[in-house]
Amino acid sequence: MSRGNAAAHDRMPCVPLSLPVLLVATFLAAAPSSSEASSDAPAQGLASAIDNYEDALIDEALARHGRVLEPAPEGKILEEVLVATEDVVAEIDPFPDFLNIFHARTRDDVVRREVLLQVGAPYSDVLAQESARNLRGLRLFSMVRLVAVKGRTPDSVALMAVTKDIWSLRLNSDFAAVGSLLQYLKLQGTEQNFLGRGKRIAVDFVLRQDTLSLGQSYTDPRVLGSRWSLSESIAVIQGRETGKTEGSRGNLAVSRPLYSLSTPWSASASVSWNVETNRVYRGASIWQLPFPGGPAVPYVYRTEEVVGGLSYTRSMGTRYKWNVGGTVGAYHYAYGAPLASGLSPEQSEWFNRNYLPRAEDAGYVGLSLRAFDARYEVLRDVDSYVLAEDFQMGHWVAATLRYAPPVFGEQSHFVEGGLALRYRLRLGDSLTTASLSGAVRRPLGPGGAWTNRRWAAELIEVSPKVLGGRFVARGLLDVNIDDLFDRIHLLGGANGLRGAGADAYSGRRLLLFNLEYRSRPIVVKTVHLGGVLFWDSGSAFNDRPAMVHTVGMGLRLLFPQFNVLPFRVDFGYVLNDARPPVGSRFSFAGGQMTDVRPNFMETPL
Repeated sequence: MSRGNAAAHDRMPCVPLSLPVLLVATFLAAAPSSSEASSDAPAQGLASAIDNYEDALIDEALARHGRVLEPAPEGKILEEVLVATEDVVAEIDPFPDFLNIFHARTRDDVVRREVLLQVGAPYSDVLAQESARNLRGLRLFSMVRLVAVKGRTPDSVALMAVTKDIWSLRLNSDFAAVGSLLQYLKLQGTEQNFLGRGKRIAVDFVLRQDTLSLGQSYTDPRVLGSRWSLSESIAVIQGRETGKTEGSRGNLAVSRPLYSLSTPWSASASVSWNVETNRVYRGASIWQLPFPGGPAVPYVYRTEEVVGGLSYTRSMGTRYKWNVGGTVGAYHYAYGAPLASGLSPEQSEWFNRNYLPRAEDAGYVGLSLRAFDARYEVLRDVDSYVLAEDFQMGHWVAATLRYAPPVFGEQSHFVEGGLALRYRLRLGDSLTTASLSGAVRRPLGPGGAWTNRRWAAELIEVSPKVLGGRFVARGLLDVNIDDLFDRIHLLGGANGLRGAGADAYSGRRLLLFNLEYRSRPIVVKTVHLGGVLFWDSGSAFNDRPAMVHTVGMGLRLLFPQFNVLPFRVDFGYVLNDARPPVGSRFSFAGGQMTDVRPNFMETPL
């Protein structure tokens, strides 16, 4: 993530979403209506899919392989691992199956290499569930279930990995729009399962209000079948008004991740850069900053960032995990108003002092700790609808301490620390998540004072099911004090205060409440359509919050063959402040509103 972009906006990200327009159109045109269903086998399969999409696929896989579920597999000897990978379009799906021609089904060895159970060893449900989480983490499947089936002898068992491919040749999109104002659009032509081997290649197009960029990326999570991963990307940035190249961004990373709870170590090396012109918008116009005693200063600045680092982590424990790591890194951050702004020396000095991120070159060494309860729950109807969602329960702690010696001058001599805490509790069918994070820096040497004091707290409550749906409540407070990087929150529209004007409110602190009732979805030929009623209340402020309240309703749309998270459309109404035009009260984005949150909650440094 670019430090310059984060400093200027600290934007809460939308969730990527893929919209297979051609397939949806084909479905709408060709799929038979539910009234045409009879009592034949396909109709029965479709009815099962409507009741529980994943269970219907498991039943189909068991029938195809002639297997029966084993009710008590724990401790029995594992005799084999079976793979039942379903095409994107299965028999229970309403789409025409010729579409599978354009998709390479995931190879069996890609699934098997993520299975942590060993043939000939006792069966462990804990390892089976961890294997399922690993497979879901590859983002190659819309559905993953690992089930135990009866073996050839009473004391043996087999494991069947039932997966369903997600459409891999796709046009991914990540966007934010309020009314007719398109704030951000990312289109990514992707083959995320190249030749069925789990490799990902992509061409990226990013449109912002001021720039467009074109680039490419490649990700190999298992280089040559090993546990090492490789990712790289590069993009060229062009100004929309001038048509001239303004910069570029890219990264290269090689790592060996902690691929299981028993993996003893991990390592990584990475380098990234970002060179561009940043323009901070309020709605459709560049923010004009009120320079005292003179004309306004446009919030436009030049960014040059280069970051590199090496890290090693040692992992200990089983149920209660302790991951201790060390890091060596360096960075170059430079920011300034471009010559084209035509600022006077006084304006430039005021602009740099009050609004620009801190220019800094530093090398550092760091220590990190990750401690958590290795206990997971699988839930449904929380953020997705029918698809399994993994939630780590209990405590989670992330602590980081860095020391930057004065290798680039006295200004880069400092220590800084960050701490993130989370606790998640499930009571029956309800889910409570409490998070707290904070960070601080202190320059070393004469006159040093605490800076970059930032802390944030969040509470999310997911209720038990009420009339088939759920209430979801979230409260978030994010506070910056003496921030050297001048991070500013913009609030309004798709980023938390629905119905308000796009980025209508700004400040270094943010207070936000969201309350939703998410209905049970209506299932039409496996397409899930749900409704939402919401109340939002928020303020982006510097001193005291002035809460703005909005109410409204929205729709959620999920195609389980193609996406895990739904697409959302919301319409809001401002109760106690200026109301934008009716068209600007609509917001469109991917994922649920609770996905829109600062990265600071997990990575305070």
